[in-house]
Amino acid sequence: MSKIVIIGANHAGTAAVNTILDLDPSNEVVVFDANSNISFLGCGMALWIGGQIAGPEGLFYSSQKLLQEKGAIVHMETLVNKIDFDRKIVYAEDSSHSQYEEPYDKLILATGSQPIIPKIEGCDLENVQLVKRYQDADEVIHKLHTDEIKKVAVIGAGYIGVELAEAFKRNGKEVVLIDCAPTCLSSYYDDDFCSLMAETLRSHGIELAFNQTVTKIAGKTKVEKVITDQGEFDADMAVLAIGFKPNAKLGAEQIALFKNGAYHVDKEQRTSLPDVYAIGDCATVYDNSIDDVNYIALASNAVRSGVIAANNVCGGHVETEGVQGSNGISIWGFNMVSTGLTLEKARRFGFDVASADFEDYQKPRFMNHNEKVKVRIVYRRDTRVILGAQMASRYDMSMGIHMFSLAVQEKVTIDRLKLLDLFFLPHFNQPYNYITMAALGAE
Repeated sequence: MSKIVIIGANHAGTAAVNTILDLDPSNEVVVFDANSNISFLGCGMALWIGGQIAGPEGLFYSSQKLLQEKGAIVHMETLVNKIDFDRKIVYAEDSSHSQYEEPYDKLILATGSQPIIPKIEGCDLENVQLVKRYQDADEVIHKLHTDEIKKVAVIGAGYIGVELAEAFKRNGKEVVLIDCAPTCLSSYYDDDFCSLMAETLRSHGIELAFNQTVTKIAGKTKVEKVITDQGEFDADMAVLAIGFKPNAKLGAEQIALFKNGAYHVDKEQRTSLPDVYAIGDCATVYDNSIDDVNYIALASNAVRSGVIAANNVCGGHVETEGVQGSNGISIWGFNMVSTGLTLEKARRFGFDVASADFEDYQKPRFMNHNEKVKVRIVYRRDTRVILGAQMASRYDMSMGIHMFSLAVQEKVTIDRLKLLDLFFLPHFNQPYNYITMAALGAE
């Protein structure tokens, strides 16, 4: 039996708690979390804000009560302010100022990430909103249901920004989406895919302000304008969706960190300190597409890292298979999914790459309810190994990206896809489907 202390109980922490107690219920598991709730699925916030789901209840899959019924001791609204790694003691204080000194045999850091707040004037004005936690989304929804908010400026056109732009538009608001990049979703897709999403947003009435850097949020006490280096936009609410950074302050002076400040971990989620592990958004991942350590903050990665660390603190030797950063988005029924590297990213990493592209209908033309699918497979010219893939369609072709994810993980070449055994049935696909045709067209 071991005494295991876990700091943070959202996706990664919850996965670790459940796995540890499933493996060996005799372990003593103590959890500290600064929030008042756990397991909130932030990826569903835009659906809640946009009224596409009835309420937030389904966005929680665990709770303090459930973890405690399983055998963990869970302290909510309790902030860890110091760790003595030599004596193996965690120091914390709860919302009523009760103090805790908790010794441990093994420590798991699952402290997550924090929203990036730009260093610009006006970020302290009323109606400048962050949207990460349940409380953030709840506050935004209450404000949207008043007559006060008519125009919303979303700053940041990554996944969260694009999803929120749709959500605010579904609430009948005027929406402008601002980003310093030349398009939206540029971290996940190449330009010709990004332009498809930009056109979807524009066709639904969202104003796009790309290639613009926000310099100031203006107003007396509340947001009135968002000012960029190229102009200004009237706004009653400004939503900061610039991105996230790892929350890795605890022990930062003693634990080895990645270049962006995340805890640097090995394939067993171990940090540079003995008996200290880090999981989720506060830690690095092993990225198969570049064969190196990277930082990719996704809930799916967090859950897997929690399972891996849990096995290892219980005496196992489980290593990550690595990740490809597989992801997806659906806006007004237009779906985009990707995994691994885009052409642009691959070139930035120094790879000599090419792409195999194809576009065709999902099913034979005689079938009803048919949609086109656009696919791009990115591969190395020298080894022919697949580094990434992107797909876009109004059809739900999302499961296809899992095959490409495995292809990146297992170093499959583009040539092996040419004669891959892909079944045909008119209800699902074509005899010469877009994956086969893209591979056959590779240089």
